[in-house]
Amino acid sequence: MPQRTVLVVLYDGVQSLDVTGPVEVFDGAGRCRPDGGGYAVRTVSPGGAPVRTTSGLTLVPDGDLESARPGPDATLLVPGGRYTGDFEPRITDWLRAHGGRAGRLVSVCTGGLLLAEAGLLDGRRATTHWSVCERMARDYPRVAVDPDPIYVRDGPVATSAGVTAGIDLALALVEEDLGRDTALLIARHLVVFLRRPGNQAQFSAQLAAQTAQREPLREVQHWITQNPGGDLSVEALAARAALSPRHFARAFQAETGVTPGRYVERVRVEHARRLLEESGEAVSRISRACGYGTPEALRRAFVRTLGQSPAEYRRRFGTAARP
Repeated sequence: MPQRTVLVVLYDGVQSLDVTGPVEVFDGAGRCRPDGGGYAVRTVSPGGAPVRTTSGLTLVPDGDLESARPGPDATLLVPGGRYTGDFEPRITDWLRAHGGRAGRLVSVCTGGLLLAEAGLLDGRRATTHWSVCERMARDYPRVAVDPDPIYVRDGPVATSAGVTAGIDLALALVEEDLGRDTALLIARHLVVFLRRPGNQAQFSAQLAAQTAQREPLREVQHWITQNPGGDLSVEALAARAALSPRHFARAFQAETGVTPGRYVERVRVEHARRLLEESGEAVSRISRACGYGTPEALRRAFVRTLGQSPAEYRRRFGTAARP
């Protein structure tokens, strides 16, 4: 079978895992398919010169960027790296001239900023590393920046969050091209999960929210995590913190950055997600265990948070019923 082309852009200050993570995934397809229908990966840099990564590793490209011409059957991958507020003109000029000709355009981490600077994300939904999402939204108002997902697909353009999210995205692309079995074999070989959906949050509820400074509020955060099926109303949580409901709600949001209700929903959806992935429990029982009471309430929370129903999520990412 003909191999699909993957063209990877390298530059000084690139992050090594942004490059090697997806490249290992694409290269693994060749080892997993006896028909040889994998990917031909090629790396290029300005002038074809070796580049030094943020960790000090030196990468030697296959060719020079200026002569590279991605075709309609190629995946063009732009990894992220150290961002200092300016860009290498040779890269952004080349992306502006040739990036739109690739059949599929992919960025990892802050590589999304290079695509945005080249105008290739205008009018599209995109994400990048959480630390620069605000900067991307401010500097590129024509890009619909979504700071939550680990990766975003918008037509032929796919953008991902920090470092390991590039592996998740590459596995999703392999699954799209070559099927789930091939992607699963690659994931097993790399000892990574093939279950993280693109709209999974970059952080767990506990990492996404700040840790409260005051001990009673930190204790409430811990209580929510340990008791997702309990009474987590503002009134009940305020009583646990020995505060009035109004005072508690204000203090919780001020110290964690999210409302109590939003925090509770994140924790409950995370807990439900794990149960759907790892157990064969009925959705009705999972709904009660996560404090939703009814499957319909759980379904609404899943659609609102993950963009899919619990049944669809389990079908795609559940492992309990699989050999």
